[in-house]
Amino acid sequence: MERHETSRRPRVQSDLAPFLVRISLGAGFLSAVADRFGVWGPAGTPSVSWGNYQNFVAYTAKLNPWSPAVMVPALAGIVTFAEAILGVLLILGLMTRMAALFSGMLTLIFALAMTAVLGIHAPLIYGVFVYSAASLFLAAITAPDKWTLDALIAKRGSHG
Repeated sequence: MERHETSRRPRVQSDLAPFLVRISLGAGFLSAVADRFGVWGPAGTPSVSWGNYQNFVAYTAKLNPWSPAVMVPALAGIVTFAEAILGVLLILGLMTRMAALFSGMLTLIFALAMTAVLGIHAPLIYGVFVYSAASLFLAAITAPDKWTLDALIAKRGSHG
């Protein structure tokens, strides 16, 4: 009979991978939001995607040609708000599974929109499918890593 490999995996390894995935995803969302508000520099600066919110709204319009023009600013605002909240939740490890699931769905929709409008190369080069897969992987983990508020809340709940 084969022994399941995860039973021999050191606990730090099984906690470290979800921790790093969670922090990377959260930081990625917050970095994208920061870019929209010029935190990383103005438009045209190396490694800056938008540099200002108006450029992000224009990009949102480009990726959503089906959307009426009047709805584009609201869509850009909803996505920005969602990414900010999801980023914070993931970094804190609060409602981690739900945040990871919504992150996975949001980034999958983004990847599909990018593919439909820009072709497959754009979401591949920016790792959007990887981002989505990592989010869904994190959502599938049964227990939060020990460095989350979820774990702290669960621990306190078991003592009371």
